[in-house]
Amino acid sequence: MVKKNTSEESIEENAEEISGDGYVEIKMGGGWYMTISLAHSERFEKEYVELAKERGGVKKARFNLNPTHVRMLGEALIKFADDNGL
Repeated sequence: MVKKNTSEESIEENAEEISGDGYVEIKMGGGWYMTISLAHSERFEKEYVELAKERGGVKKARFNLNPTHVRMLGEALIKFADDNGL
């Protein structure tokens, strides 16, 4: 298996803040983007973070996350990447 050396600079190049605070697009390749956005539910009157996989402006998969768990998810992803040499 070939191990990629992904530096913080290349991650910052792929993560572009497109429409201001509360929205980030990460280019994944093949026309796919992972979007992270802050949204508001009018029905429940609460904010949430939406993680979505998009292609051509159409969301193919999405996951809604309570904002209080965002930092915990980020730290868990970093630990997972470190533990598995990603």
